Amino acid sequence: MSRQASKDTAVELAVRRLLHAAGMRYRVEYPVPGLPRRRIDVAFPRAKVAVLIDGCFWHGCPQHATHPKANADWWRTKLERNMARDKETTEHLIAAGWAVLRFWEHEAPEDVAVRVAAAVHERRSGLNRGKEE
Repeated sequence: MSRQASKDTAVELAVRRLLHAAGMRYRVEYPVPGLPRRRIDVAFPRAKVAVLIDGCFWHGCPQHATHPKANADWWRTKLERNMARDKETTEHLIAAGWAVLRFWEHEAPEDVAVRVAAAVHERRSGLNRGKEE
């Protein structure tokens, strides 16, 4: 487990490269406001957009998740806790006014970057509209 990358995974790096190349600036490993020891993979704090890229095994992807046979009860409990924590984090961020975008590691980085850019643009447009009124 200690060798598993928890941040800067290949998918995260690819998405961040695409966003940066598109001129978007963001924060990496941004703390979740009000929840200690939790981080947002890619955050746009002013627009309040949180991007979380979940690993298929660790977060229970419906398509690709596997279930270890050795120590099965322990793993099931651990993975269920991960999914419950994901849900709690998402609900907390939404309650704080954030747009939460969750993606699986198997999703194409190009598709993820396009959806993130659209969400950030939409949120920024809404913020600017609010200043004009």
